[in-house]
Amino acid sequence: MTIFSVHSTIFTRASVALLSSNGLKRFSFASSFSSSNAEYSPPLPKTKKRRFPIVSAVDIGGVTIARNDVVRDDDPTNNVPDSIFSKLGMQLHRRDKHPIGIIKNAIYNYFESNYEKKFETFEDLSPIVTTKQNFDDVLVPADHVSRSLNDTYYVDSQTVLRCHTSAHQAELLRSGHRRFLVTGDVYRRDSIDSTHYPVFHQMEGFCVFSPEDWNESGKDSTLYAAEDLKKCLEGLARHLFGAVEMRWVDTYFPFTEPSFELEIYFKEDWLEVLGCGVTEQRILKQSGLENNVAWAFGLGLERLAMVLFDIPDIRLFWSDDERFTSQFGKGELGVKFKPFSKYPPCYKDISFWISESFTENNFCEVVRGIAGDLVEEVKLIDSFTNKKGMTSHCYRIVFRSMERSLTDEEVNDLQSKVRDEVQRKLNVELR
Repeated sequence: MTIFSVHSTIFTRASVALLSSNGLKRFSFASSFSSSNAEYSPPLPKTKKRRFPIVSAVDIGGVTIARNDVVRDDDPTNNVPDSIFSKLGMQLHRRDKHPIGIIKNAIYNYFESNYEKKFETFEDLSPIVTTKQNFDDVLVPADHVSRSLNDTYYVDSQTVLRCHTSAHQAELLRSGHRRFLVTGDVYRRDSIDSTHYPVFHQMEGFCVFSPEDWNESGKDSTLYAAEDLKKCLEGLARHLFGAVEMRWVDTYFPFTEPSFELEIYFKEDWLEVLGCGVTEQRILKQSGLENNVAWAFGLGLERLAMVLFDIPDIRLFWSDDERFTSQFGKGELGVKFKPFSKYPPCYKDISFWISESFTENNFCEVVRGIAGDLVEEVKLIDSFTNKKGMTSHCYRIVFRSMERSLTDEEVNDLQSKVRDEVQRKLNVELR
């Protein structure tokens, strides 16, 4: 189960289905996009100029995925840039000496030590899924903002890069799995700052109960599942953070009822750790489990790692700099990151009159496509509407490398390219 933080079929090319040994789909796609009332945001125009080297293929779970399977210059519904394709197959969660992998393994250890009925683990399922898997199977409403091209990376009209690990939930249930943890890289078009990145990692936990489980307790099925869920996750929080104060907050998710968020009191503040709840019966029924009840939770590994390891910038997780990677070891949970030299930021402002189709996510995608991880933050610092009804936005772009000082010439060149591309791609008028 995953939290959204804000998230007629025409086959134009052959469907692809590559199966692993356990029968789960590793790579499948079709085409056609239908989001009913979802807000439409047109994909950015394709460009032949690329700052990033073109990766020809990546390997995921033993399956080779070519660039043109994901980045399609001739498909108007495709909005996956080369910078995102280059992250496919990196699977930081499978690196035992990386903070993301360390957190994942610590959670695995908790479930292995505390549950007689073992939870199966899945961590190499393909991030390329159908819109049905990503949205419909987990009851995301047809008009939910997460379905728009502004929020999600579309390979084609019926295929996306998964927004959450819940995209595999229905398939696993139909394949007979009843207790499982799914970990993987997920993809969302987002803002640019120290805590947001278009690729991050999630873990979903799912547990199905049979009538004999709750009948012996004398409780109704929903109460039984909710109490078991809370006991499980309170234990997990203590396993990761120690003896901390906790509280449960009622909330809403389309795929669970009741739904909760777990918060802990950590470093003199309340911190949201995860979202969870008792699975909606419709999800179980569509998998042939109408007589069962289940719980699910979803958590972001970067969020936990930034807190436990004191990592100040989410971009660091993707760094190959030995001053970062050498600080962490297998099984060393909570080692505090020691910052190496912090290089000075370079500030550049850009102002323009926006059009009706303008979105901030599209603007951030342009900036990222040019500057990559050299951009630290993009922030709206001024907005006004004139007497003619035209609206102006002024954004401050902060350029900073985590590994070296940027030269004035280099930053000026990046800013010039941003100005050119913003005007060309976003239909805005520079001021």
